[in-house]
Amino acid sequence: MIEFSTGRIETLFKTFTNRKIAVIGDLMLDHYVWGSVSRISPEAPVPVVEAESESYRFGGAANVVHNIIALGASAIPIGVIGEDAGGEKLRTLFADHHVPTEGLITVPGRPTTMKTRIIANHQHVVRTDWEIREPIGKKVTKQILAFWDSIHGDVDGIIFEDYNKGLLTRDLIREFIRRAADRPTFVDPKYHHFFDYQGVTLFKPNRKEAEERLGLSLASLSGRRRAGAELLQRLNCRAVMITLGEEGLMLFEPGGDDIQVPTRAVKVHDVSGAGDTVIATMAVAMTAGATLREAATLANHAAGIVVGEVGIVPIEKERLYRAMDDDAG
Repeated sequence: MIEFSTGRIETLFKTFTNRKIAVIGDLMLDHYVWGSVSRISPEAPVPVVEAESESYRFGGAANVVHNIIALGASAIPIGVIGEDAGGEKLRTLFADHHVPTEGLITVPGRPTTMKTRIIANHQHVVRTDWEIREPIGKKVTKQILAFWDSIHGDVDGIIFEDYNKGLLTRDLIREFIRRAADRPTFVDPKYHHFFDYQGVTLFKPNRKEAEERLGLSLASLSGRRRAGAELLQRLNCRAVMITLGEEGLMLFEPGGDDIQVPTRAVKVHDVSGAGDTVIATMAVAMTAGATLREAATLANHAAGIVVGEVGIVPIEKERLYRAMDDDAG
């Protein structure tokens, strides 16, 4: 898509360190229980999982934060957690990675969104979700906006990471965009409030999200071009990027040529979390001075790396640098 010189790659990657990105969205805690199965329960025809270990990882918007810091930049998460063990665990995870937690608003009576996955004999047995998807109220909205006002001058860009869990309401989205008008804004949307992100810098739905909201099939190139043009027109945004899973991505700009970029992945093991990697890489790269097409090239390389791993993993700065340097060489 874009050919980089070794010098250009080095300049951009050095600048990553000085970037600070705010991530406002649905913060989640991913909880994994690992074990084995050797018998069926006598109480019901279900496997008995003998738990052997457990682990906690960043999920949702928190995984976008994880990708940003793995790229060497700084991140400020903004969202809600519960007055519960999950909320404390998420705070601890952020603190362990030297991520500030002042933007985590505790809401009594609303649990921290947590997904527990039980894995037995290397197979996903069941998942339980702890969450409330009701929209946040005016009090929490005011707290979030007040926090943004307190950090506005120190932030280089903003990512909206929407998982339809109730944080990003229409009122909050519109007011936040208005107050952040002098900063680049990047959106990873979901079905609700899809068209409320007016005038943003980059709007990045995946194929399924775009098809559902536009009522179009993106199976063909003509369908993708029609979708990109309609999104640019309806959102009045600077650029649209539609991620296409194993088929790569497409980038659209007003009055410009659309660009289809095939995936860089050699092997695709798990596409989970690839969208988080793409939006994080785009935000870090563009606030570091990359052009839209340069950032898209970096993001495509980054996605190609993480989908080759099993499970949700962040992109690592050094690994992305080596991949880009190898191409430049």
